[in-house]
Amino acid sequence: MSQHPPAIFLMGPTAAGKTDLAIELTKVLPCELISVDSALVYRGMDIGTAKPSKALLAEFPHRLIDILDPAESYSAADFRRDALEAMADITARGKIPLLVGGTMLYYKALVEGLADIARRRSGRSRPDRRRSCTPWLAGPARSIGGN
Repeated sequence: MSQHPPAIFLMGPTAAGKTDLAIELTKVLPCELISVDSALVYRGMDIGTAKPSKALLAEFPHRLIDILDPAESYSAADFRRDALEAMADITARGKIPLLVGGTMLYYKALVEGLADIARRRSGRSRPDRRRSCTPWLAGPARSIGGN
């Protein structure tokens, strides 16, 4: 695993106060915010997601919020790629990346990396899986208990 830029991770469940704390941290530290939330990447997912208000986002921008249409797929591998790019950009400008959100799989992917297959499949288009799938049961259904 390559060396990651120094960053602050602020994680926890929905409505735990992560965003409020992140905002307060940006007032005393040279931080820029990166969202770590699997629902907030989608435009229009404003209800039931605890998405910061438009006014708050205008004052304290968060990267990786409202970046996709809900019809598009977004994987942990996509997040890892996008977060590392954002972290490098923020660090290059002399600031600290502050990652805030509750999607633990995204944190895990960022810190530990992913298997090669996940990296190969990362991208914003989903392949047609019907051609690559084989039926799990060949032939007529059979009883498993010997009946």
